[in-house]
Amino acid sequence: MNNKERILIAGILAAIAIMVTVDIFSDYEEGGQIWHILVEGTVGLIALSGTFYVMRGSYTLRHRLTEAQSDYSALKTKAEAWRDNSRKYLDGLSHSIDQQLEIWKLTTAEKEVAFLLLKGMSLKEIAAIRQTSEKTARVQSIAIYAKSNLSGRSELAAFFLEDLLVPSIPDHK
Repeated sequence: MNNKERILIAGILAAIAIMVTVDIFSDYEEGGQIWHILVEGTVGLIALSGTFYVMRGSYTLRHRLTEAQSDYSALKTKAEAWRDNSRKYLDGLSHSIDQQLEIWKLTTAEKEVAFLLLKGMSLKEIAAIRQTSEKTARVQSIAIYAKSNLSGRSELAAFFLEDLLVPSIPDHK
């Protein structure tokens, strides 16, 4: 239910509560029976309760949305700070990988495919990005593995990333 629908429902329920209240006073002044006034009063209270329930739900959703936006902004800021702080290392790693691909004598197309493989993309995704067929991407990836003497994607990734992902060893004092 969107916000406009919530407001509409709350407005209808509030209008019902007001009309019932007016009717109750009218019935009371005309000497209406107490059971009738109590039934109408119950209907009015239910409508009023519904109004508050819908408005409270709307407030809660708005509050959660504000919190989520704040959390998202904080995470986005942290990610940007990490990226900025790590930029020189990432650029250096990218340059080092490029140098190794040169040593392996990969073509420009094979280098592009190698970088996309290292990013974890599938052959289908690589073909779509490079606007080639999936078969072409597969052939280029096979050429990369042959020129590098690696058996596949896992070894390619491990070749470049293995030393970066050394587990930290806790100090024993």
